[in-house]
Amino acid sequence: MNSIFSALEAEVKSLLESASGCHDFDHTMRVLANARRLAALESGADLAVVETAALLHDIGRPEEIRSKGRHCHARYGAELAAVMMEKLDCSPDFIARVAACIRTHRFRGRQTPPQTLEEKIVYDADKLDSIGAVGIGRAFYFAGREGARLHNTAEEAVNSAEYSREDSAYREYLVKLRHVEERMLTASGRELARERAAFMHEFFDRLNAETGQ
Repeated sequence: MNSIFSALEAEVKSLLESASGCHDFDHTMRVLANARRLAALESGADLAVVETAALLHDIGRPEEIRSKGRHCHARYGAELAAVMMEKLDCSPDFIARVAACIRTHRFRGRQTPPQTLEEKIVYDADKLDSIGAVGIGRAFYFAGREGARLHNTAEEAVNSAEYSREDSAYREYLVKLRHVEERMLTASGRELARERAAFMHEFFDRLNAETGQ
């Protein structure tokens, strides 16, 4: 399994070499570290499935960014990952379990939520990287890349569209990031998210105060 993981890691690094700083190989490595930590805290998880899914979870992201969100990176990534693992002669069961983790790590709305412990761990590992100090940095990186304002009012933010000038880091916080803590799926994930979320709330409160919002 070590040789398979190493081969996949090299391919993922190549795929994400030119990806944006929000979802590049560094992000993948942070999510992998989060996943390993959660797997150690949550008993009974298949570590091989967790690690492989965490490694591959964002390989569809470059296509989603190119399409400005029209293509779902989770669904596309699961399909791409299956092809990659088939080439390395992974078992059909292993491929299916890893692909399910990738497909459900972006659970939103009416999409199928993570069901297995491994799926929940990969979901939580990814969400942990979207909050706290790292999450704030990623939100501002994305906003800057899209040419969004440094800051805006809550009304301007929530009434704007994605990929617009008003798609600020504050919009990302209001629409998504402030809700992450309550949507964690494992006990360990919720505990780790609590501290990161508290710092993030304090930061945006401070930003509002400094800008007179």
